[in-house]
Amino acid sequence: MLKRIPVENLRPGMFVNSLCGSWLSHAFWRQRFEVKSREDIARLARGGVRDVMIDTERGLDIDRPLAEAAPSPSPRTPLPVAAAAPTAARVAVEEELEQAARVCRQARAGMVSMFAEARMGHAVDTSSAMGLVEDIGASIERNPLALVSMARLKSADDYTFMHSVAVCGLMLALGRQLGLEGDELREAGLAGLLHDLGKAQISASLLNKPARLDEAEWREIRRHPVLGHALLERAGSAAEIALDVCLNHHERMDGGGYPAGLDGSRLSLHARMASVCDVYDAITSNRPYKAGWDPGESIRRMAEWAPEHFDERVFKAFVRSVGIYPVGSLVRMASGRLGVVIDQGERSLTTPRVKLFFSTSAGIHIPPQVIDLSRRDATDRIVAREAPADWNFTDLDRIWAGEQAPGSDA
Repeated sequence: MLKRIPVENLRPGMFVNSLCGSWLSHAFWRQRFEVKSREDIARLARGGVRDVMIDTERGLDIDRPLAEAAPSPSPRTPLPVAAAAPTAARVAVEEELEQAARVCRQARAGMVSMFAEARMGHAVDTSSAMGLVEDIGASIERNPLALVSMARLKSADDYTFMHSVAVCGLMLALGRQLGLEGDELREAGLAGLLHDLGKAQISASLLNKPARLDEAEWREIRRHPVLGHALLERAGSAAEIALDVCLNHHERMDGGGYPAGLDGSRLSLHARMASVCDVYDAITSNRPYKAGWDPGESIRRMAEWAPEHFDERVFKAFVRSVGIYPVGSLVRMASGRLGVVIDQGERSLTTPRVKLFFSTSAGIHIPPQVIDLSRRDATDRIVAREAPADWNFTDLDRIWAGEQAPGSDA
């Protein structure tokens, strides 16, 4: 049974199922753990946690009645981050990949059509795009990692269209972590789908240029938020969230973004969400002028860029949604084996499911073995991220995505 109690009522032997309220430092990125000592409780308190959910079936109960031990959330916490977003019949990533690939194909076709209409100057029907959001949202509900991981595996030519699909999925997954529901969540997803619509009025040769842009070309690219905002205003059916995100997704917390140089105090929650989602998909995707970064390395670099670039609370919720080691990350184990992350673990962001496939000591591929590092009987652990290029792994996506990986002959 789950009970919400103040952190001061914790005692050793209780099992913390989730944290309520403020986010903690990296040492407490565990979702679930047994309280071993008074120091654990003190560290929680120092981290700003006021309340926790305990699981009385996995640890000690509390003597006080629940009514006395469950104060309402503090108004001083403006943006609560759920320790684990609610899921309905969550399935494993590998079970959802086929469905996610189908949704990605359908959404890509829809975005190609929408961009073509916008390129010809026709009014954009944003209401029809909501059907794509519903399909993407259904996949995110079944597993929040399958679709966003599949959408990352885009070709350079497909980048503009599939980037919109990926950001939609990431916005929905992040929104669920932040407690968004109903129309607000759906409109956040729609905003992700439409955020780059202005690129329809930028020449494809410039968008796909396989070299560094000069200053004039960069100025042209930077027009796309304003162009997209004008397209959506002309359509007349776009929600305010979509208009806001389209215009402001390249703004930064320190005011160093574009088009208006707004700082964080003038940015909505939805624009701050889009900034994180847009950058993550951009840097993990292959582009005409560079290969995408490893997902785990991308998270590490984005953490270094915050808080200048990103709202830290939103970014930490984003990490909760994709993991410290996102699906597709190459990791080195204490055993000396290499593996690719295929799903997140239930108990901690540091204990995902990993498919082991290479022995560093022998320098050879080994029969694939899937291990769940969140299991109590797990005997291995992650000790480092690895760069796929350092090992000349060209088929890493096929290892975790199987026959759903682009270009797979399976």
